[in-house]
Amino acid sequence: MRITFCCTGTAPEPWLQGLCAALPGADVQVWAPGAPQADFAVVWAPPQAFIDEQPGLKALFNIGAGVDALLKLRLPPGLPVVRLDDAGMSVQMAEYVCQAVIRHFRELDVAEADMARGEWQFRKPRQRADFPVGVMGLGVLGSRVAQALQTFEFPVNGWSRSPKAAEALPGVRTFAGVAQLGDFLHSSRVLVNLLPLTAETDGILNHAHLSRLQPGGYLINVARGAHLVEADLLALLDSGHLAGATLDVFRTEPLPAGHPFWHHPKLTLTPHTSARTLRDESIAQIARKIAALAAGQPLSAVAGVVDTGLGY
Repeated sequence: MRITFCCTGTAPEPWLQGLCAALPGADVQVWAPGAPQADFAVVWAPPQAFIDEQPGLKALFNIGAGVDALLKLRLPPGLPVVRLDDAGMSVQMAEYVCQAVIRHFRELDVAEADMARGEWQFRKPRQRADFPVGVMGLGVLGSRVAQALQTFEFPVNGWSRSPKAAEALPGVRTFAGVAQLGDFLHSSRVLVNLLPLTAETDGILNHAHLSRLQPGGYLINVARGAHLVEADLLALLDSGHLAGATLDVFRTEPLPAGHPFWHHPKLTLTPHTSARTLRDESIAQIARKIAALAAGQPLSAVAGVVDTGLGY
């Protein structure tokens, strides 16, 4: 069995060592133009030339949960694409989102600013019932985030493209489809975006949708920068309809010098770090899936297979 590794911006040696250890007998090599045909590929942002030179692949394994960059390539019809379905990312995402919600709800950012000015002030505690949190996207990561928020007794709403069974997310008020998006937004004061990036969701965080949040709304975007219409967010922040936002992802990364986000007083920025790929966990998950397919198990038995028509 031959496995080729083509991950832009990723040091290959630890991945090759881990895959060789997890799949004894496999021939694991870094791809270079003209390389022999492989059975499986482990990829992140591969060039089109890689896809064109490897027509015999049985499956592509993406070392992340988001596959939007991969699906922009011309892939052979029927080539299975398999994403990471957790690999330690969901707990990181839950940590990040919960701290962002709590920091805003408890006004810890305001307290930090006060202390930096040498001011010792108290503020009236706010009620959790006044801060319903809406989670857009109820996949593996979104579901974990929704469950974690309930630990802190926030009312939680969830929105997804298709309906979710009530027993799958106990305690979460769920909405589904375009018809219920407006009601979901109107019922939420804090909005957490965990949607996959598709043609339908590009620019979904726009003025029309964000203005439907309850007054004093707050945005947390941890999915993709292209979900957000940046000028619309700035306008809603400056009008006061939105109290602020925490942004971990941006349309251009790194965020360009001079971008208005850098010094906006209502924004908290982090450098696309809300949920990082954990190498050892990812290698173990990918190796299990490759071994299953190599042993003849059907694709339906493998978690994380992407519907390339839907984009996730």
